[in-house]
Amino acid sequence: MTADQIIYEDNHLLLVNKRAGELVQGDKSGDSCLVDELKAFIKERDQKPGNVFCGLVHRIDRPVSGVVIFAKTSKALTRMNAMVKERAIEKTYWAVSKKCPEPMEGELRNWLLRNEKMNKSFVVADSTKEGAKEAVLDYKVIGKSDGGYYLIEVNLHTGRHHQIRCQLANIGCPIKGDLKYGAPRSNPDGSISLHARRVSFEHPVSHVKIDVKAEPSWNMTFNMIN
Repeated sequence: MTADQIIYEDNHLLLVNKRAGELVQGDKSGDSCLVDELKAFIKERDQKPGNVFCGLVHRIDRPVSGVVIFAKTSKALTRMNAMVKERAIEKTYWAVSKKCPEPMEGELRNWLLRNEKMNKSFVVADSTKEGAKEAVLDYKVIGKSDGGYYLIEVNLHTGRHHQIRCQLANIGCPIKGDLKYGAPRSNPDGSISLHARRVSFEHPVSHVKIDVKAEPSWNMTFNMIN
């Protein structure tokens, strides 16, 4: 965690551009995580004598990069958690795939079933399968690289486990580097080419509109499609 990863901060919120491979929250791996690193960073930067509050509003997968929202006060965390449940936070992702989806713009609506042991989600026929949850997103191809990769912009309407990865793979467009969902080869750094590009929401305290974008660190150039 470095200072240049912070893309928005005030008294209540802190938004970070997470690097691919960084762990957002501690898990059984015991690896360092952004929550702890942010607490240490703020404690040192602001010379705080006591404990630092840093509440996680949402997570993104370890091999994914992009915007993650943290709350610096309990009031902000409570209100942001309510906004997550109410789906009041707009989230836009960028995904790279070798295959162009057909059509190039549309909505995906599936029922997903999570397999805990495999840490993977599967598309199932309908909601009758116990534990299945509806997943909805819309997508649009917005760019193409000289190497033949397509840049797909995704707007999430639900927040299911591995939703974008699973739904794009289901239409034959696995994300670059995502071996778990059918990509032919991994990325050299172990990342997948999925990036949380933008979040937009009403500030939980001031009620002003927050609209933040994070730049991906991919070594790829796309010719944008109008």
